[in-house]
Amino acid sequence: MVKFDDNLSNTKIADLHSHEEERVIQTMAPQLGFEYVNLRNITIDPEAVSAIPEQKAREAEIIGFALNRHTLSVAVKNPNNPKTQAVFQELQRQRYELTIFICSTRSLEHAWARYKDINESQAEKKGVFEISTEDINRLSKEIKSRENIMTILQSISKMSNTRRISETLELIFAGGLALGASDIHIEPEQNAVRLRYRFDGVLHDVADLDSYIYKRMMSRLKLLSGMILNSRAEAQDGRFTFNTGEREVEVRSSVIPGAVGESIVMRLLDPTVASFSMDKIKLNPYIRKVMEVQLKKPNGLIITTGPTGSGKTTALYAFLQEAHSEGVKIITLENPVEYKLDGIVQTQIGEDYTFASGLRAILRQDPDIIMVGEIRDKEVAETAIHAAQTGHLVFSTLHTNSAVAGFVRLIDLGVDPRIMGSSINIIIGQRLVRKLCEVCKAKYKATEEEVKLVKHIMSHHPHPVTVPEPTNLFKSVGCEACGGTGFKGRMGIFEGVVMDEKVEEVVIRDPREHIILESARPQGIPTMVEDGIEKVLEGTISISELGRVIELPYQEANVSLDSINIKTPTSKKAGDGDFLSHVV
Repeated sequence: MVKFDDNLSNTKIADLHSHEEERVIQTMAPQLGFEYVNLRNITIDPEAVSAIPEQKAREAEIIGFALNRHTLSVAVKNPNNPKTQAVFQELQRQRYELTIFICSTRSLEHAWARYKDINESQAEKKGVFEISTEDINRLSKEIKSRENIMTILQSISKMSNTRRISETLELIFAGGLALGASDIHIEPEQNAVRLRYRFDGVLHDVADLDSYIYKRMMSRLKLLSGMILNSRAEAQDGRFTFNTGEREVEVRSSVIPGAVGESIVMRLLDPTVASFSMDKIKLNPYIRKVMEVQLKKPNGLIITTGPTGSGKTTALYAFLQEAHSEGVKIITLENPVEYKLDGIVQTQIGEDYTFASGLRAILRQDPDIIMVGEIRDKEVAETAIHAAQTGHLVFSTLHTNSAVAGFVRLIDLGVDPRIMGSSINIIIGQRLVRKLCEVCKAKYKATEEEVKLVKHIMSHHPHPVTVPEPTNLFKSVGCEACGGTGFKGRMGIFEGVVMDEKVEEVVIRDPREHIILESARPQGIPTMVEDGIEKVLEGTISISELGRVIELPYQEANVSLDSINIKTPTSKKAGDGDFLSHVV
């Protein structure tokens, strides 16, 4: 007896029905005043899909498939369906601008299948990136330079789409840890998406990512960070962690909208590299001796100054650890809390818990020592000074170029200079400079102009070091150990001004920076330039690196600026066109 394959027949009939429906819908769409779309032929944006909950989308026969800022493109089977109309109204209340397309049942079913991918992604624990410890340890061993990341990335691009995202993220974080990056930058541009790492305080280009990976990776990172997936027109902040087996790394993420797409920066807070002790920050012996005295005082205000990324918070943490003992209560007010310190109460500012209100609340908690992350306005400055005058040792930071500029900045904020003498103990200025790689640094004979500059600076040093003849300095070269940069790690250069009678008198009478600096000279604390040039003679840093970080007195030393080769720390020489294309 002849047997018929009913399944094959049914499949053919179903295909005929779906093709017929597709043709009918395509013909009807213009008559109804809408555009037709076949969702099987386009790339569906997961953020657009997640704009409408799955159950509601199936009931109303609707799906979001593209999202451009606030414009959401939706495909529907019947725009006049009351349930579909109700979804339209709800989306408009959420301030979406809708672009409506008509599609077939087959298109909808194809798009609804994307909910499975989204649900699986959201099933991942928010705030925790489940990363394969074996993979990340393997990758960390393989990655010795930025070129290794590019090679591995090319092999990942040949994988299946679903696995590519996880593999790429694992590679990005493993590369950051292996190369000692402090920050990971993902920046979309017109023709590519740039991946950059910041290590030793300098940004380096690593690789270009394709847009397919970028969009899906951004969704995953925003989900992990606890951000709103559909919000693409405002800045957002978040945090998540991942475990490498040996340690737990915390990631602080920040997203901002751009002309091409969202840019994300992730700071890697690795507790194993946190150095919070007086020995680790390597103060010069003169300022260290002064700080040991200041930290034993029961009250007063200790301020560290410098631009963003100059190590101010690390220095404050080191001072807190030095001042910490069993009978002392320490409370901090930070934005945000980057590293957790044992035995110290750390609080973080928020919308209703500002530096000013938080500081007032802290004073009611019976603290002995207070750390305020930053003095940024008159209210915080006056409250911090009040706390210092009423029996508390207070630590804080200011954004200024030097220690003496800290006094001028406080006056500019509205603090009465007459009360500074009874409240401020010391203001410290600092910068971070890259250390020369010990493996590949090269000795060379200093030029005549370099010797003249070094001798001029050393002649003003309160504890001058003899400049040897001939003078040998060191420069960067680059090797495998330092990833070809010529530098490995960073160290601080410091200066400080203690509030004594002479400084107090000048701050009240004539608070100009050079006048305050002259009155502080008898204290015997070297300036940042003098501290830095001493480290140049030791062979720890190069003179060009010092000149990159801080202004050297070329004019006073009668030295031509061009005679000192100050190099911009980039991996390759960039032209004007390259620079403009990299502006974010």
